[in-house]
Amino acid sequence: MMDVSFYKGKRVFVTGHTGFKGSWLSRILVGAGAEVTGYSLPAATEPNLFALAGLEGKMTSVIGDIRDMSALKKAFDKANPEIVLHLAAQPIVRDSYKDPVYTYETNVMGTVNILECVRQAGSVKSLLNVTTDKVYENKEWEWGYRENEPLDGFDPYSNSKSCSELVTHSYKNSFFADGRVSISTARAGNVIGGGDFANDRIIPDCVRAVQKNEVIVVRNPHSTRPYQHVLEPLFAYLMIAQKQYQDQKFAGWYNVGPDDCDCVTTGELVNLFCKVWGNNASWENRYVGGPHEANFLKLDCSKIKNVFGWQPRWHITDTIKKTCEWTKAWMAGDDIPFIMDRQIDAYRSVI
Repeated sequence: MMDVSFYKGKRVFVTGHTGFKGSWLSRILVGAGAEVTGYSLPAATEPNLFALAGLEGKMTSVIGDIRDMSALKKAFDKANPEIVLHLAAQPIVRDSYKDPVYTYETNVMGTVNILECVRQAGSVKSLLNVTTDKVYENKEWEWGYRENEPLDGFDPYSNSKSCSELVTHSYKNSFFADGRVSISTARAGNVIGGGDFANDRIIPDCVRAVQKNEVIVVRNPHSTRPYQHVLEPLFAYLMIAQKQYQDQKFAGWYNVGPDDCDCVTTGELVNLFCKVWGNNASWENRYVGGPHEANFLKLDCSKIKNVFGWQPRWHITDTIKKTCEWTKAWMAGDDIPFIMDRQIDAYRSVI
């Protein structure tokens, strides 16, 4: 496993730092004493976790478009990073159907742009591109996808992330075969946690409904997904970036997902949320139409377990409890940076 103290004093460049994952990641890195530069569009929601996370003045936050190569390179060169964590993306499946061009420009050319910055710089030793479990050609089978399965996402979001993987593979082979930069990708399952305010995600939908004392609407209660707390993949990303920084033999492609017991249907997930939340929270099945989305998806995470000895730590009940704890604290006006640090410390204590 890993110790975040490795990151003390390290220059780390994070794309997508104003997003849900990026804000939690930035909080971890700032707490570890890293010199963090973030590059991202403004936070996409109001409220948003980045504003709540108490990061102002504790890291360098550059607002810019990952598609803008000149602005990205200016921020990148100024940061002179040793480690790059690429999270910037258009992350919503249904939004990718509404604007596929923007999705491909952001998720594919954004990856090209960050890889170009790394290629032209001399400072970077470790790069991690964060993609998704949806990169695989989904055959709706019962067993988990492995890292050597074909990459061919169905919808524009998933497919653009498949392309991002292929771009990364090409750059690695074409420009970094000398080993001067260790490069990996991480394919994570669905993440849950406090501070996710995105549209078209099930837990944020639950939170918005209970805030208004409304019944939660679930459009596809029978779809199965690998759900995990957001801190699970984030600490895995930091572990991969650290290990390949120290030894390039660890560079590769890694699935990061929960154990089989945490691959549950959306209906089961919402049942658990309602139970933990209390206050007579309830839901109803109401299909509201929309484009194709995968019905069954599961990862085989044997590789990351065997290579690093990594294991998921918080199961689905723990994950929902932590999410509800954060959300109720936020609704009560509590100190969110303190709540985040407390949950980060709690996770660190079990790894």
